[in-house]
Amino acid sequence: MVTNNSKDNHTAHCVEISASPISDLLMSIYILAFALGLVANLLTVGPIIRQICSHNVLGIYLLNLSISDLLYIFTMPLWIYYYRNDHRWDLGLKSCQMAGFFYYSNMYISIYLLCCISVDRCLAITFPLQAKTFRRSRYAWGVCLLVTLVVMSLHILVLVMDNLEDPLDDDIRCYESFPLTDSVALFNLIRVGLGFVAPLVLLVFCYTQIFSKVRRSHGVEEQVKRKVKLLSVAVIVIFAVCFAPYHILLLLRSLAYHSMERAANCHFEQSLHFCFSCTLALSSLNSVVDPLLYVLVSNGVKEDMCFPCRRGRRKEPNPSAPVTLQRQTYLPTLP
Repeated sequence: MVTNNSKDNHTAHCVEISASPISDLLMSIYILAFALGLVANLLTVGPIIRQICSHNVLGIYLLNLSISDLLYIFTMPLWIYYYRNDHRWDLGLKSCQMAGFFYYSNMYISIYLLCCISVDRCLAITFPLQAKTFRRSRYAWGVCLLVTLVVMSLHILVLVMDNLEDPLDDDIRCYESFPLTDSVALFNLIRVGLGFVAPLVLLVFCYTQIFSKVRRSHGVEEQVKRKVKLLSVAVIVIFAVCFAPYHILLLLRSLAYHSMERAANCHFEQSLHFCFSCTLALSSLNSVVDPLLYVLVSNGVKEDMCFPCRRGRRKEPNPSAPVTLQRQTYLPTLP
């Protein structure tokens, strides 16, 4: 995103993006993500707030995740219009910057909040008594605020340092300028390392610990153990499906920029453009996956969603009791 390329570096001189079925495919993916993501996040905001009112620390992470998803979802119509218009952005500079800002901010806020949720689950299961000291609401709010401020501040800095006239190239394409520049390639490598590889390693470690702990617990039923295993694997798989393709191609583009001559690099970018655009769209599906994976799989949250219909038959939980530690097994309410 930080660029300082001259006019001869623009997309029109390196990668030809003509009207094609690519735009229709991408538009369809964003429409699907917008519709499903909006419904899923709005439906789960209420149950998540009830989790927070019940002093469930996990609800705080989930609420911040939903807010981040919704901020990005509300910019999706801009991307839908962009692809409907065959990669032509005629909505102005500010709207392009805003759409790009919320897209990248949501991606990395989501990644780091998923890490926070995974660490919270790991502590609650492997060290249930010792973790009570750290698993407090004020700490969770502080962590969420820190993650949001750091990620957004870095992307605001990127926008400020962007000394192009604007992020639109001669063909009025929003953040689709080719080839890369030295600063962009370096920034991409940092994003891949700190924004994807490190969080993925942390997720794998946390869920390995969770499954190992539950497997050694003789008081846990086999069905519960299978559920923990499936949830752990699902988190890693969905994380990899939504974010891995984009970051892998981002890494390849950055390495190719440093190792190829301009003509060869432009040919490489041309051949990769379709796949790279699809991975961008694929990453937007995390706004659909987040509430489904971390909320709807929870029995407690599903009961909350039916709460108005069952008020008279349901016994209120003790707000002062830690939700995840009141069960007779090490399995937490959420994965």
